[in-house]
Amino acid sequence: MNEFNEYVRDVFSAAGEIVIRSMMGGYLVYFNGKLIGDICGNELFLKRTPTSDRLLVDSELRYPYEGSKTLMHVFDSFGDKTLIQELLNGMYAEFPEKKAKKSK
Repeated sequence: MNEFNEYVRDVFSAAGEIVIRSMMGGYLVYFNGKLIGDICGNELFLKRTPTSDRLLVDSELRYPYEGSKTLMHVFDSFGDKTLIQELLNGMYAEFPEKKAKKSK
């Protein structure tokens, strides 16, 4: 894991559990078990939700990698702890709960 990934984990961990997993040349970012974004080329991309659209209105919207189907916010406000807390908690509430695995 690179220095930028560690930085993202350190900053976002104040809001909850952050797990970063390698995936197809980039990294997936999970907050308390829910996928919230990607890290590609030392940039953090957060999924679009009503909360992220409201709180990150001035952020650039881009596709995290070539062929990506999801337009995401480029996040760069790492110094704003209040924003991070509100953003992650709001996004978490807007994502659906994990579906329970069916037992066979």
